[in-house]
Amino acid sequence: MARNYWLFKSEPDEFSIRDLESRPQQTESWDGVRNYQARNFMRDEMKCGDLALFYHSNCPETGVAGVCEITQESHPDPTSWEKGHKHYDEKSSPDNPRWFMVAVTWRETFPRTVTLEEIKAHPKLQDMRIVQRGNRLSVTPVAKAEFDTICKLGRK
Repeated sequence: MARNYWLFKSEPDEFSIRDLESRPQQTESWDGVRNYQARNFMRDEMKCGDLALFYHSNCPETGVAGVCEITQESHPDPTSWEKGHKHYDEKSSPDNPRWFMVAVTWRETFPRTVTLEEIKAHPKLQDMRIVQRGNRLSVTPVAKAEFDTICKLGRK
């Protein structure tokens, strides 16, 4: 089966690549996704073994900080039915879940962040969704060639 590649955005003051690296088994559930298209990517297309670029957003140095792997496929996000939780959704329930999550495991922290400016300027990365005008999704697919290019840049 072919591996898919993804980009996951997270604000590092909420959850960073270093936070993932420090978790038990270096694994964490990727909860809180509240966009239907991003949810559908997670629910319908992500498989164990897929790799993802871990992107730090809304911070002084936005860009790709490392790599994680999908290690548990889609399952309901219980934070959506926990009253008082910041991800609560009154229309979601254990019997009728609206939101889903996957578990990710840390694989690599790059020696340096591959900045958004670098990504925008690189000729091989012009088609990435992250550089497309108006794209604000927190989870997006990435082509293997794009994934490989960013990994090379991050390891320099």
